[in-house]
Amino acid sequence: MTDTNRPTPLIRVDDDPAELPLQAWNALLAASPLPSPFMRLEYLRAMHASGSAVVKTGWQAQFLSVWEDDQLIAACPVYMKGHSYGEYVFDWAWADAYQRHGLTYYPKLLVAVPFTPVPGSRLLARDDEARGWLVKGLRALAQRAELSSIHVLFGDTLDQEALAADGWMARQQVQFHWTGDGAPRSFADYLQTLQREKRKKIQQEQRKVVEAGIRFETLRGTAITAQDWDFFYECYTLTYLAHHNKPYLKRDFFARMAVEMPEQWLMFVARDAQGERVAASLVAIDERQRAAYGRYWGSTRYIPNLHFDACYYQPLAWCLANGWLRFEGGAQGEHKMARGLMPVATHSSHWLAHPQFREAVADFLEREGEAMGEYIDELERHQPFKESFKAEPQ
Repeated sequence: MTDTNRPTPLIRVDDDPAELPLQAWNALLAASPLPSPFMRLEYLRAMHASGSAVVKTGWQAQFLSVWEDDQLIAACPVYMKGHSYGEYVFDWAWADAYQRHGLTYYPKLLVAVPFTPVPGSRLLARDDEARGWLVKGLRALAQRAELSSIHVLFGDTLDQEALAADGWMARQQVQFHWTGDGAPRSFADYLQTLQREKRKKIQQEQRKVVEAGIRFETLRGTAITAQDWDFFYECYTLTYLAHHNKPYLKRDFFARMAVEMPEQWLMFVARDAQGERVAASLVAIDERQRAAYGRYWGSTRYIPNLHFDACYYQPLAWCLANGWLRFEGGAQGEHKMARGLMPVATHSSHWLAHPQFREAVADFLEREGEAMGEYIDELERHQPFKESFKAEPQ
């Protein structure tokens, strides 16, 4: 029941996340259904302060917050976007359709973590009523600026319900996650749960890495030195350059992470037989949820199968040994199923201002959703596990 004696909340828009209170934001996050390290205000501030997600790179911060008697009761990270890069929920076809009809799609409004396709709570709120004020604020912000659309990416169940109640359209995609039962065990024991051909392939891949003289060291938290971060960033940059792209994240972003959120990072460094560092992968971790998130990787030279070992097998082995519950391998990639990462539906919500385009997109999303559901069902029928170890659909 709504308290009619409550004062009307104040809705505020900030173009710099540093203007928002750190402890109050993180308290709302901690009380959310699906918190993640990437929604911590330190993370979002570092994106902005480092120049990684700013106006120059196409991410104009418009963080929305709701206040009651000087108390923060709801907030979300909002960006005005002039493109669709770094989002992982693709709407290029929508933008193209707008352009072909002489309409402007950009700028649009986006509620998301830049460059980070990790599912989690987006509309941080004290309660359903406060979340509702966020939704009203988003609509008002878009309408005042005459924007084409609003998109809330990878939100949790409460986010989806609040937006659906306001008439937003739902979209479903798929990622691949490993889930465990919290019982510590070895990677060798884990391999025994896989079908023979899947197990043999992984063993062969790891054997080739060992035969190349590679060994791994695992660094966590403050044990990751500035020199380690420098080497990792070199590897990270080389990965983008190999694909003729510029890296999204600046070196200063990772410097801030090392200072402000050191406990949330795990680094795997590969060395060759001479002890020279040749590759690194970086995994975000959440001790409270016992969840790990594969994020970034790179190498100074090509070594067959090193990518799979550094990005999947080493993090999985660490999660298994420490009794963690979840490892998220990032966006896309059916090949992850062969390593035991199973399909998981992810969700986004969309509001379009133009009524005819809204109707056309709604029709498209309905057909896409049916196809995606069938696709996930088909993937579930091809699990890599032995019959007695098959996972329940998520």
